[in-house]
Amino acid sequence: MSRDALKMVTIGGGSSYTPELIEGYIKRKDQLPIKEIWLVDIPAGEEKLNIVGNMAKRMVKAAGLDWEVHLTLNRREALQDADFVSTQFRVGLMQARIKDERIPGSYGFLGQETNGAGGIFKAFRTVPVILDIVKDMKECCPDAWLINFTNPSGMITEAIQTYGKWDKVIGLCNVPVMAMMTEPELIGKQLKDLTYKFAGIDHFHWHRVFDHTGREVTMDIVAKMYEGDAGLPKNIFNVQFFREQLEQMKMIPCGYHRYYYREQEMLDHSLEEFNGEGTRAQQVMRIEKELFDLYKDPNLDYKPKQLAERGGAHYSDAACEAIASIYADKRTHMVVSTLNRGAVPDLPTDHVVEVSAQVGAAGAIPLTFGRFQPAERGWLQLMKNMELVIDEAAVTGDYGLALQAFTMNPMIRSGQKAKDLLDEMLVANKQHLPQFAKKIAELEAAGVHVHDDAAAHIDETI
Repeated sequence: MSRDALKMVTIGGGSSYTPELIEGYIKRKDQLPIKEIWLVDIPAGEEKLNIVGNMAKRMVKAAGLDWEVHLTLNRREALQDADFVSTQFRVGLMQARIKDERIPGSYGFLGQETNGAGGIFKAFRTVPVILDIVKDMKECCPDAWLINFTNPSGMITEAIQTYGKWDKVIGLCNVPVMAMMTEPELIGKQLKDLTYKFAGIDHFHWHRVFDHTGREVTMDIVAKMYEGDAGLPKNIFNVQFFREQLEQMKMIPCGYHRYYYREQEMLDHSLEEFNGEGTRAQQVMRIEKELFDLYKDPNLDYKPKQLAERGGAHYSDAACEAIASIYADKRTHMVVSTLNRGAVPDLPTDHVVEVSAQVGAAGAIPLTFGRFQPAERGWLQLMKNMELVIDEAAVTGDYGLALQAFTMNPMIRSGQKAKDLLDEMLVANKQHLPQFAKKIAELEAAGVHVHDDAAAHIDETI
């Protein structure tokens, strides 16, 4: 790694999150000797890339920095001799997310970006692409670090490690960040006064908290949560956990556990949106339109507050902190997706978990959490093994494995209805699933098609 002139590359540079990434770099201008920032996208995202890229240039100029900001559709050109590569892309754009949410909804199942059938298909579309990126990195920037916050982050990081054979990778999620930003004030503390211990997998972790004397304050936070809530992402419906359940486990589940601990209520809300104002993806498309209209303003040279309304707020800042920690060997406590290495004894050591870790020049060194009790252990092992099945299916295009993943997923009721849903989603996503091409051709020949009108007619070129 060059020590005095860093080249930073972001794949998915036309994302609405990019201004937060640039802001994060600017905040760390004294820690990171950046020379070049390359924002990369695909032809379908060129308009957004130009809008966001020009705003990024304005932000850098307003900060009085001489960084070069490059915009390109040529990924290999951007990756050449890169020091850090961050990924924040969505295969199929927001239109694919609408399908992920609406098609399951049309079957009476919950449609969500990283959970249920939608999360499985997001992985199916994304894994082959991330592995292509890793292949390019091996040729163009073999010493670079890959910082991934493309969802489903844990499964993508697992694929990078297991199938890409790329070890210099860290996966990030904003959910732990939000918990640590919002929980301390509930008990009259600051984050610097508390020690957090997280463990699990991405979007399926738990945590415990201790104060500066070593006293555990987890249940103090839980008690305050019932006066409001803490750490809940914008994209999750707020229904409280059952207090008795949290009192038994003596840990705080992440917000996404609502999809499993309060499945009925989350499904009801999802179907209410499906039949009413539109799914979350349809709502986000409206938010993104407003954001990009703002980004077009030639006088805007800072991150607008409206960006916080997107579900992934703080992702990008976490990426910048991970990069700064690696570069300067800061050994910062962060919650990341990385190889287990015994931190969670209930899972194999050579698979990816999401845990508290020390992040420095050697990457993420996971901190030992210890064994879970039977309820949490059972959930965790099911969900992790489902992730492994999903990744293998994404790589191989094995239809039987895809069906296995659907059968394992707690939010998909197994049986003929689940198989029909799988078939319809394969056909709906055929443009982005070359590994399943043969099976999709068979399904289309048998008359399988998309029934939901909004999903069937959405323009994939937007």
